[in-house]
Amino acid sequence: MTIKTLIKTVIILGVISSLTSTTTLLGQEAQRAAVIIPQQVKAVFQEGMQAKQPRPDIPFRITHTLYLPAQQNLHAIFFFMAKNADLGFAPPAAAPQEETQEAAQPAEAKLAAQNYVFLQFNKLEDDVPGEIVKEIYIPMNLEEDTSSYNPENEEMYTTGYPLPPGNYLLSMAITSRDFQKIGTQYFEFSLSDPFSFTDTIETTPIFFAKDLRQVAAPETVAEIHKDFFAYSILQIEPNLNRIFSPADLLDIFFFIFGSQANAQGQTDIDVHYQVHKGEEVLINFESQKYESPLVSQQLPLKRTVLIKTTKGTETTERTERRDLEPGNYTLSIDIKDNISGKSINKRIDFELRG
Repeated sequence: MTIKTLIKTVIILGVISSLTSTTTLLGQEAQRAAVIIPQQVKAVFQEGMQAKQPRPDIPFRITHTLYLPAQQNLHAIFFFMAKNADLGFAPPAAAPQEETQEAAQPAEAKLAAQNYVFLQFNKLEDDVPGEIVKEIYIPMNLEEDTSSYNPENEEMYTTGYPLPPGNYLLSMAITSRDFQKIGTQYFEFSLSDPFSFTDTIETTPIFFAKDLRQVAAPETVAEIHKDFFAYSILQIEPNLNRIFSPADLLDIFFFIFGSQANAQGQTDIDVHYQVHKGEEVLINFESQKYESPLVSQQLPLKRTVLIKTTKGTETTERTERRDLEPGNYTLSIDIKDNISGKSINKRIDFELRG
């Protein structure tokens, strides 16, 4: 399946109209043993909330947030980093073994970390935490191979949840199962209102994808993922540090708010991509046309170089495709909605390393 076909499939399955909704998540989470944040965790949240003072029992840090459309809400995605040693990886309890006539092949030894994650979303009103909009409970069950485990490695994890537009304070906790350790962090973020873009067009935060995979069905409960995040029927591994090698493709991913559709429900959007180094345009891609506002586009980092060869009095010219050299670059993105005539330019920096 090509990227464009996959994106069309996501649209058909309802990224905008029926992506896992808050109601669905609530119905699924109600079946879990613990839905409400325990009082001892809420007390720790409250204690550090005004000063946004984290508690370092289990150290971690929230690094990024992204959002994409989800029904009348926005699917907010949060990225956090935690060191293996702080998550308490240990050999799991051995399961009883049944005797068999043939010796079973030993499975590769695993280490397990079992914690709880709690998310509390407060509305921010004049930069002051107000009413609680949502509380989330997520079991965090992780495994690592003993052979490759390094306690000093810091890994990236993600979770996500649909929320209405607005300004929020996220209080997040990672706790041990016995609540003897409660680590917290606080993170302010904003979700733009998609229906506010009537006189202009705007995009969700633009990011590069390392990998994009299709799964059988959308995620129906909030989960913790390592290295990727879930969105509709997609598992997306982002490149958040925006560092590439010359042979890589730039896989850009974003959604366009404020575009208009024709009678068939299709948009008519042109996007022109250019790679700049300072003021110089090194790659000028052919404009791309999109019939939906969800964009995933792969761009090769190849520039066309004019080569002149002179022999005697005769000069010949030829073009050659070459990799970009290592360095810092900017991708310029010119977006035009042909139906409304509205346009916008976005720029995102990236680095090439040889």
